[in-house]
Amino acid sequence: MKKGYHFLFYVFLSFVFTSNSQEFPPIQTYTPEDYGGENQNWSISQSSDRYIYVANNKGLLEFNGAKWNLYHSPKETIIRSVKVIDSLVYTGSFRGFGSWKRDRLGLLKYTSLSEALQVEFLEDEEVWNILRLEDWILFQSLDRIHIYDQVKKTYSVVDSKSKMSKLFKVGKRLYFQNVNKGLYQIENGVDVLVSSDVILQDNLIVNVFRQDEALLILTQDRGFFKYSNGELEPWTIPSEHVLDGVSVFSGIQLRDQSFVLGTISNGLIHLTNEGHVKYSINQSNGLSNNTVLSLFEDEDQNIWLGLDNGINCINSKSPYLQYFDNDGMIGSVYASKVYKGMLYLGSNQGLFCKPVNSIDKFEFVPKTQGQVWCLEVVDGKLFCGHNSGTFLVEDKQVEKISNAQGTWQIKTVPGRKDLLMQGNYDGFNILEKVDGNWTFRNKIEGFDISSRYFEFIDLQHILVSHEYKGVFKVEVDSALHNALSFKKDELVEKGLTSSFVKFNNELLYTTKNGVFKYHNTSNAFKKDTLLSRLIHFDSYSSGKLIPDLETNKLWSLSTTGLDYLTVSKLTGEQKIESIIFPSEVRKDITGFENITHIAEEQFLIGSATGYFIFDLKKIESYPSEISINQVEVSSSKDENTFRFVDLNSSQSFLNNDNNLKFSYSIPQYLKIQKPEYQYKLDGFYDTWSNWSSSGEVLFENLPYGDYTFVVNGRVGKSETQNSASYTFRIERPLFLSNMALLGYVVLIMLFSFFMHMVYKRYYKKQRERLLRKKTREFELKELENNQKLMRFKNDKLREDIEAKNRELGMSTMNLIKKNEFLNSLKKELTSVEDGKALKHVIKIIDKNINNTDDWNLFQEAFNNADKDFLKKIKQLHPSLTANDLRLCAYLRLNLSSKEIAPLLNISPRSVEVKRYRLRKKMELAHETSLTNYILEL
Repeated sequence: MKKGYHFLFYVFLSFVFTSNSQEFPPIQTYTPEDYGGENQNWSISQSSDRYIYVANNKGLLEFNGAKWNLYHSPKETIIRSVKVIDSLVYTGSFRGFGSWKRDRLGLLKYTSLSEALQVEFLEDEEVWNILRLEDWILFQSLDRIHIYDQVKKTYSVVDSKSKMSKLFKVGKRLYFQNVNKGLYQIENGVDVLVSSDVILQDNLIVNVFRQDEALLILTQDRGFFKYSNGELEPWTIPSEHVLDGVSVFSGIQLRDQSFVLGTISNGLIHLTNEGHVKYSINQSNGLSNNTVLSLFEDEDQNIWLGLDNGINCINSKSPYLQYFDNDGMIGSVYASKVYKGMLYLGSNQGLFCKPVNSIDKFEFVPKTQGQVWCLEVVDGKLFCGHNSGTFLVEDKQVEKISNAQGTWQIKTVPGRKDLLMQGNYDGFNILEKVDGNWTFRNKIEGFDISSRYFEFIDLQHILVSHEYKGVFKVEVDSALHNALSFKKDELVEKGLTSSFVKFNNELLYTTKNGVFKYHNTSNAFKKDTLLSRLIHFDSYSSGKLIPDLETNKLWSLSTTGLDYLTVSKLTGEQKIESIIFPSEVRKDITGFENITHIAEEQFLIGSATGYFIFDLKKIESYPSEISINQVEVSSSKDENTFRFVDLNSSQSFLNNDNNLKFSYSIPQYLKIQKPEYQYKLDGFYDTWSNWSSSGEVLFENLPYGDYTFVVNGRVGKSETQNSASYTFRIERPLFLSNMALLGYVVLIMLFSFFMHMVYKRYYKKQRERLLRKKTREFELKELENNQKLMRFKNDKLREDIEAKNRELGMSTMNLIKKNEFLNSLKKELTSVEDGKALKHVIKIIDKNINNTDDWNLFQEAFNNADKDFLKKIKQLHPSLTANDLRLCAYLRLNLSSKEIAPLLNISPRSVEVKRYRLRKKMELAHETSLTNYILEL
């Protein structure tokens, strides 16, 4: 019955303890899928370059901050222990121990020390622990201790007649438990009994620590005991009941003298050096598994947990603490406030509270079921703006003072300490203080727009921001009963997640495009350059600005972190600071972000899964170094097969080996401020890349040439103290090798000589062709010139002929007219009766009509116009007389018989007779026209 009572009591304590509200430091979780090994992890150590090494069922795990590497044990045995000593990583496993050393490729190579020392192991012997003491390295199994002298290279062994649970190093002394016999100390290679107390015989010892002049002994099932002056007694601590019913598998003392205990089924317990519980973490609130097989504190005071299923890293010195609402009791936190020593949280499920800075669980405040929008301390009272109305909060009780639904904000009315204005779903409502009690007074009629953000310009003018409708300027009467008018400000843009606040008596409106300050003189918003630096366009998540009047800070949030404006109380200087705190870690409620001052430099920020507390005093830079861990190369013909290359010297690769992969890391293990990297490849990619969390990069199909790969890193906003680089060359292809180039030169010279001869012959022939061509061209030009000259002469002759023809025509016409005139005169004179007197005149006229000089003159003009005709026709018809030639000339001029008659001084009838006789002399055919014949000659 008594045992059953104790069991129920332990169960109750366990329930109360794990149900308590605790804020935990960030926890990094690594699953077997992440690190590529088996579930169980037995031991953890760290090298001088801050790499983490873990003994895993599948082999040795190495973590450099960016990438896990798994090295299989040579005989595929489980590695039970690991210890980094100097530059070597020692491991112990089934019937073997040895060391791992990094080669020039950046890979670890194993050397079996037990085989070199020809150690004869016992049946099923495994090395569970490795320690260093001066020049000796001790490998402890459950049966004995193997001692290796690093300097003398000698080996010895300390046997035990019973099982050893573990080997403990306290200062420069070594202790171990001989099961069922007690605690022993090794002196000069011999085991010496320290205490055979029955408690130490019956209970497994997990670890032994030094506390003042005493030994502090941690047992698996009975907690802590102090051994001093030969006496063993329980260590009395405030939280000793916490260890009741808890089975501890591992435990270490941290550098701050606190204790971390890893249990078999209750996760991790962190105790201060006085024995108070700092926090307790298990699978329900953050750990990957409740069984902690190994513990280790690294150089940055992170606590590493080797679990039965996975690996966890607790950032114990992180400035961030998280409360994770794992059971969904609280919900998403929309508002928070510290009031009279209590921390109040307003969420989508109601109002909750607990004493500030305590591990007590949150309690639900009755009657507040539903959405809480705001918590405001006004006039020394805590007001709760709720979906169902407004409450006054005192301790763990509330009093409803307004039924106006949806209270977004509550503000003091300027100049009226007895009045409060609250913004609700349907506009404004007024609360009034009567006889020391706050009550609902009235709704301001005439304005029904939801007023989540509002600020007073003065008593009668209010600015209201609505995300969907924009910014309104509302004028109310002095009694605050009616809205006289309201007008939308068209100069500012509306937008989701915009906000409107007052900070240092300045009205600020915020959108994704910046922060705008209201100017009373112009009644308009103008962008403020300094404050707009609080808003990052490229990482914008919300325009919500959160003023904190206690610390005089103005907060903003982005996807990458937090920014805040501080104002010096002495000089008034404004300065903007930044904190790396990514939104994927914060898990904000977009548009309803809230930050509350807790104490000193501690602030609470609400999230969708609880809240975070961060301490500005603990936020510091993390000096770190970056290194290139591995370089791999593959051929462009086989892109899937990479091989490692030497890291310690510049390398030259064949032209086909032009795919290079670089792995690099910063050995920092922070969850919130994760390492980021940027790189460039001088000779190909000469500009810095964007920052990325990936610890490797692949360059494919690089052309030949000389390259230098350079990588930088940062943790938060602190860049690494160095840049890592790797220089290499990709050789020219075979067709561009030196021999190939020499051959190309010879071929080019031969080809040039050949082409020279070909061109010489070609140009010689071409010159001859050109000479012939030019000669022909000159001849043709000369001929053309002659032809032009001939054409010119012909044209001249033609013009002369035309002139002669005109002259001949004029002469002919003159003769015709003269003879016609004379004939007419003769005819008239003939009709005169006194013919005797006129005969002499008629004779003179006849003489002038038949004037030979006229014929000669005509003949000369005719020959000038057609000089060869008379000669030609005379040659054709030699029998023609002078009169016949005269008639032929007149016919050549295409004169009619009537026109010819005056010229011959005969009648037209006689001309016809002459024509007939001329045809006969020419012997023309009957059908041939005489005139046409003569014209065609």
